[in-house]
Amino acid sequence: MRRIIVTVATLVLAVTLFVHASDAGMDPELRTAHELFYNGRYADAAAATAILCKPNVAALSACELRTSALHFQLQRALRDSSDRQQTFAQCAQCADLLATFVAETKRGQETARTGLKVTPGDEDTLFFLGKLDLNYVWLQLGTLGRKTGWGEYWEARHSLDKVLKQNPRNVRAKVARAWIDYIVDTKMAGGTRWLLGGGNKKRGLQAVREAAIADAAVFVRAEAGFALWDMQVRERDIAGARATALMLASDFPANPDLRKFLAAHPMTPAH
Repeated sequence: MRRIIVTVATLVLAVTLFVHASDAGMDPELRTAHELFYNGRYADAAAATAILCKPNVAALSACELRTSALHFQLQRALRDSSDRQQTFAQCAQCADLLATFVAETKRGQETARTGLKVTPGDEDTLFFLGKLDLNYVWLQLGTLGRKTGWGEYWEARHSLDKVLKQNPRNVRAKVARAWIDYIVDTKMAGGTRWLLGGGNKKRGLQAVREAAIADAAVFVRAEAGFALWDMQVRERDIAGARATALMLASDFPANPDLRKFLAAHPMTPAH
C-alpha cells in the first residue's frame, strides 16, 4: 500500500500553472506570480496570488497556482526528512500552510464544479478541476504520505480525458495525462495498474516530447519542458535531461533545482 501511495502521488506532475491564452494577454500580476513560482520562489508566488484567487471560474488559474505554491512550500519544509510526521509536527509553519492549501483547494474545486453545472464540458474549467484534484493527490499521498485522495485522482483522470476528447491539442491536459500514463506503467504492478486505469510509458514520453516543442505560450511550453526533464532523469537519460535543463534555465535562471542538477552534471569534454 505504501508503494501505491508514493507512486500515485507522483502523478501530479511537475507543477504547472498557466492559462491557455497567450502570454501577452496574461494579467501582469499573474504573470509575475508564475515567474516567481517557476524560479522556485514559492512563498512569494503564494503571496502574490492571495488576492488573485477568487471564487469565480475566471480566477481558477490563479487558484491553481496558489495551491501549487503552498504545496511546494510545504514540500520544501519536509524535504529529505526520514520521518515526515515528526518533521511536520516540529515545523512552525507547516500546519498553517496545510490548512490554507486545503481551504483554497476546496474553494477552487467547488468553483469549478459549480461552473461545470452552468457550462457543462467547458474545456478550461474541466482542466483546472483536474489539476486542482491532482495537486491535492500529490500533497496528501506523496508529500504527507496520507491514505487519501483516491476520489480526487479519478475525478482528475476523467476530467483530463474529457478535455482531450474535445481538444487533443490541449498541451497542458496532454502533459498531465502523459504523467498518468508514464507513472502507472513504470511504477505499478499489473493488478494495481489495472485498478488505476492502466498506463503507457512510451505514449507518455512521446506526448511530453511533442508538448515541449508545441506552438504554445511560453509558460505552457515550460510546463511540458519540466515534465520532459523529470522523465529524462527517471529514464537516466542524463545527456537529454541536461539539454532540457539548460533550455529551462535560460528562462528560469534562479530555479534552484535546475541549478543544482546542472552543477552536478557538467558537460563532459569531447575527446
